[in-house]
Amino acid sequence: MTQDRETPVTTDPGETQAGAAGTGTADLTLDATAAAADVPAGVAAQTLGEYFRASWLRIRGGNSGVLPVILAIVIVAVVFEIITPEHAFLRPSNLVYIFGLSTVYMILAIAETIVLLLAEVDLSVGAVALIGGAIAFKLVQQPGPNWPWWAALLAALAICGAFGALQGALIALLKIPSFVVTLAGFLLFSGILIIILGGADSTVSLNTDDPNQNFIYDMVQGQISPVIGWIILAVVVVAAGTSQWLRAAARRRRGLVTPPQGVTVIRIALVTIVGAAVVLICSVNRGTSLKHVAGVPWVIPIVLVVLAAWTIALQRTRFGRYMYAIGGNPEAARRAGVSLPKIRIWAFALCSATAALGGILLGSFFYGQYSTNTADPGQLVLYTVAAAVIGGVSLFGGRGKAIHGVLGGLLIGGIAYGVSLLNLGSLSTPLTYILPGGVLLIAVLIDVQSRRGSGA
Repeated sequence: MTQDRETPVTTDPGETQAGAAGTGTADLTLDATAAAADVPAGVAAQTLGEYFRASWLRIRGGNSGVLPVILAIVIVAVVFEIITPEHAFLRPSNLVYIFGLSTVYMILAIAETIVLLLAEVDLSVGAVALIGGAIAFKLVQQPGPNWPWWAALLAALAICGAFGALQGALIALLKIPSFVVTLAGFLLFSGILIIILGGADSTVSLNTDDPNQNFIYDMVQGQISPVIGWIILAVVVVAAGTSQWLRAAARRRRGLVTPPQGVTVIRIALVTIVGAAVVLICSVNRGTSLKHVAGVPWVIPIVLVVLAAWTIALQRTRFGRYMYAIGGNPEAARRAGVSLPKIRIWAFALCSATAALGGILLGSFFYGQYSTNTADPGQLVLYTVAAAVIGGVSLFGGRGKAIHGVLGGLLIGGIAYGVSLLNLGSLSTPLTYILPGGVLLIAVLIDVQSRRGSGA
């Protein structure tokens, strides 16, 4: 990963290109006139027909957005449904399990997306995630520290964020490649994890009879009643729909280009359909040993909150615009007055803090038990980078969204669980590497071709 490439500025699809070399100003937001001159054709379309034609031309030009990963998810679901014994892959109980497993990869992929946008990489994310989970589990132990659950979670996120900031400082200030720094961090944090746990074979478990510890257990294993699930869905749809509608209306009032109103309606309808499908699947009586055999797992709203927070941060704030600008052309961003070291340090700090949440969810997924056998940090970081890139985040920087990490994580989780359902014995482990590796290679090829098609 290089930091001083001379390449054209590349921003995320639908976002205004940020920053021009030599402007001398720290604000990379262009005025309405400049933005309109360089706006994507799909955004400037006045009718649904024009919008879809422009979208098709964009796909043919190599900018396919989330389409490849969505198609991959559909293909994986259909194939595993056909080849798994008793066609069990799409059973509600298995789908809910896949949701729970995938959420760990989703959160970690979102974390990795943050640094990939800068054309950097964080190989320590798996080890940092496990440290975050171990810290949170240790702090709520009774007898022991007996911290409130919220204080334990905040402490885990803060400590891991400090680890990330340290790595970011080495990368940004000393100009050490992120590959080297984070690889060293991976080894260092893997050793620290063993120390925190009290030995290579030590285990930390949550006592679900303790309400304080049970909260962390319920982050993945807990269920929301179907009625509350439908209420939450209604709130999410209304909030998301209102936000999109008002934003589009505000842009029109200011004379800025925006997609046709029909596009906004279609987006709201898609959110409603997907949300309703999830609630329906989770509301089926699954006959499991969970406290509630029907209901939406708490982890789904948690992931939605993280997704919303990072979507807003990357696409609606100055910090996010700077991230895309640096990833597209660091020299142009520097000349525009952006503090590259500051943004890089913050990016690695926030990456590690977000990863810590993923590590906490991982412990909850394993029924509130944490040990060095809970997950292999090496496999975890490989799956994390793969999920982000497969989802659509560019390895070359400047292109990607939080939703890409979510979709990539869902695909990785589906492949991992689908292979386990096949009962292939000794072949299961190799396939859990081979299949994601093949999909990752295809994703990188798509990324390279799309950049050639766009002239980047």
